Amino acid sequence: MPPVKIEIRPYANDDWDAIARIHDAARLDELRNSAGVQAFLTLAQTAEQEGLFDGQLWVAETDGRVAGFVALDDDEVTWLYVDPQRYRQGIGRALLRHAVAAAGPRVEVTVLDGNPAAEALYASEGFTVTETRTGPLVGNEAFTATGHIMHRDTATARTSIAG
Repeated sequence: MPPVKIEIRPYANDDWDAIARIHDAARLDELRNSAGVQAFLTLAQTAEQEGLFDGQLWVAETDGRVAGFVALDDDEVTWLYVDPQRYRQGIGRALLRHAVAAAGPRVEVTVLDGNPAAEALYASEGFTVTETRTGPLVGNEAFTATGHIMHRDTATARTSIAG
């Protein structure tokens, strides 16, 4: 199968329906083996309180359709979701690389325990787990979750990838 052509561009208001659909489908996958699907809230329920629009927000398009999105706020990747029908096509990696390129020298992300695919993606891009915390699930504090805080030091990551 030929590589997917991915275009990353800034979010536009017309993208809302697409990113809401993507988030709502992918978030269930993210929660399934961590806090549980009963902790699910839609993007419409969480976007404002969880700061989706606080920093920079980009979408990835493939074949003229939004296939994923990423948000970066204060050198932290705060949101990264890909349409489940488009998993493992390089879209998440392209979005992550785009966000990292716009960030400072040290980038942070939190990955829920029980999401090995996300943890593997970040690790393959030079992120390492620096701390693990268990506490209220951000956005739905009635549930408990464990999160792995991962960091990537741009200078170190470039050296280790090149070397």
